Amino acid sequence: MFRKIITISTGSRNGLYDITSAVQGIVKESGIKNGLVSVYARGSTCAIMIQENWDESVQNDVITLLNRLIPAGVWEHDRQDNNGDAHLKAGIVGPSETIPLVDGKVGLSTWQNIFFCEFDGPRSHREIMVTVLGE
Repeated sequence: MFRKIITISTGSRNGLYDITSAVQGIVKESGIKNGLVSVYARGSTCAIMIQENWDESVQNDVITLLNRLIPAGVWEHDRQDNNGDAHLKAGIVGPSETIPLVDGKVGLSTWQNIFFCEFDGPRSHREIMVTVLGE
């Protein structure tokens, strides 16, 4: 097993940030050739998603959909710290993805990338835990 944390900063309230190359770098550093890669967002207002990265249209559509389904400012939790929507979005998308590791490469298709989803930004410090399991 090999574990490492990716640290990023985010520049907007809602956004998808491509972390694929950082995850691939950790896989290479691990030396593990076959197994699984777990990518986990450390925080209750962020998530991990596998999605297309051809251009920004799909990423923009994800944010637009979530904003329409879960609008800001109407949730009970907003009375505490005005981020009820961020918690709900993160819960729906989910905190992690598990990806096959095959011959030392992350088993994504041509159009798949790994995204950190920010729903409560901007933030100067976000952590993503990457765990590589295998042989």
